[in-house]
Parts: sequence; structure tokens; C-alpha cells
Amino acid sequence: MRFALVGGLATALHYGLYIVLQLFINVNIAYTLGYAGSFIANFYLTAYFTFRRKPSWRKAFGFGGAHLVNYLLHIGLLNLFLWLGLSRPLAPFPVFAIAIPVNFLLVRLVFKGKKAE
Repeated sequence: MRFALVGGLATALHYGLYIVLQLFINVNIAYTLGYAGSFIANFYLTAYFTFRRKPSWRKAFGFGGAHLVNYLLHIGLLNLFLWLGLSRPLAPFPVFAIAIPVNFLLVRLVFKGKKAE
């Protein structure tokens, strides 16, 4: 449940930034800037609220690595759905539907992988 709340907030932030920015700049740059903004908020909310762990540099790098994989999945899928003819405002929705469950599994490994920390 906590993951869904944090993920929903991060996704809304990502989408909101993307929708505004894509009106003025390249769609891939807009999507990337939206992703970056939500990434920062997501890291702290995931640490403190979702997994109730203190953020650390180790977790930040692990989270960043998981999100690098997730970002590549996002941007690849976004361009696929745009190429298939979905409009700019709608294309992120199937991306989110595919990438969010993958991201959950990757981030869970970072925060729950070792209990020693």
C-alpha cells in the first residue's frame, strides 16, 4: 500500500512535468526531466515512507542503478508507443503500466536486499 501511494505520487509528478514540458521542448527531453524530478522525490519517499529505512549513499546508488534500468525501459517504451501512433499525452500510460511493476521489484531488492544496514 505504501509503495502504491509513493509510486502514485511519483508517477503524477513525472506525468505532470512531462505534460507541461512536452509543450515547449522535445518529448524525450521532457520525459527525461519529468523522470529526474520524480526520481528525487521518489528516493526519499521510498526510503522513509515505503520501506521505513534511512537513506544512505549505498541505497542511493542502488536506487539509481535500478532506476537507470527503469528509465531505459520507460524511454524505449515511450518511443515505441509514440511510433505506434499514440498521442503525446496518452503514450506514458501504457509505459507506466509496464514499467511500474518492474521498478517495484528492482527497488525492493535495493531496500530489502540486506537486513544488516
